[in-house]
Amino acid sequence: MALQIKDKNGFQYVDEGTGEVLLLLHGLFRALSNWQEVVAGFSAQYRVVIPLLPIYDMPLTKAGVPGLVSFVEDFLAEVGLTAPCTVLGNSLGGHIALVYTLRNPGRVSRLVLTGSSGLFEDSMGGSFPKRGNYAYVQERVAYTFYNPAVATRELVDEVFSVTNSNAKCLRIISIARSAQRHNLAKELHQIRVPALLVWGLNDTITPPVVAHEFNRLLRHSELRFLDQCGHAPMMERPQEFNQLLQQFLVRTQVPVAG
Repeated sequence: MALQIKDKNGFQYVDEGTGEVLLLLHGLFRALSNWQEVVAGFSAQYRVVIPLLPIYDMPLTKAGVPGLVSFVEDFLAEVGLTAPCTVLGNSLGGHIALVYTLRNPGRVSRLVLTGSSGLFEDSMGGSFPKRGNYAYVQERVAYTFYNPAVATRELVDEVFSVTNSNAKCLRIISIARSAQRHNLAKELHQIRVPALLVWGLNDTITPPVVAHEFNRLLRHSELRFLDQCGHAPMMERPQEFNQLLQQFLVRTQVPVAG
């Protein structure tokens, strides 16, 4: 299904379905298509909302994890989402989800993290893509996945275009550095909501040891690994990811008082 992007007072977002809200937060290269299979699998039962984070055009002074969390807070206020929701985040999106939860504990009912930063990440395989070198960018994007074929020409083209913009590169570098500085190890014990950690067993950016550390530090978390899977399980193993998510949502459903 093609995702329809809405616009409200400068906020761009996907908003599909009705019911309990699943708030999806994307990673550094902000491809909404990363969540396409989750939207397809859950919009019949849930309201699935994905804000387009202003990674490439936010003011440089705010280009970091705290600035992106503030953006999410402003977005939710703008679209009137005030009830507690389930927040899902991949990579940088997981980091934003964690800080949002720490800042707004009453607004989050459940957390789902996959390949999240916040403790350690090997961004783009340890180096930023070189401008003008398509083959290098293709190699680094493929590094994200266990199966290089998942790195489609469309995805590589998108990242390549980003790396050839000085303004976008400056912001991405600023945000990536902010994520590396903003280590959450000493704060995660404060999060009390149920958390599902879905990790690729072959993740080279946030390796399995990172998942185990999140599992240790988040008091009410459960960890599930997917084999032959890299940094983005919802893209590379969408059926298995959706199955784990569905089971978690059912298992942690809070009964509605009647």
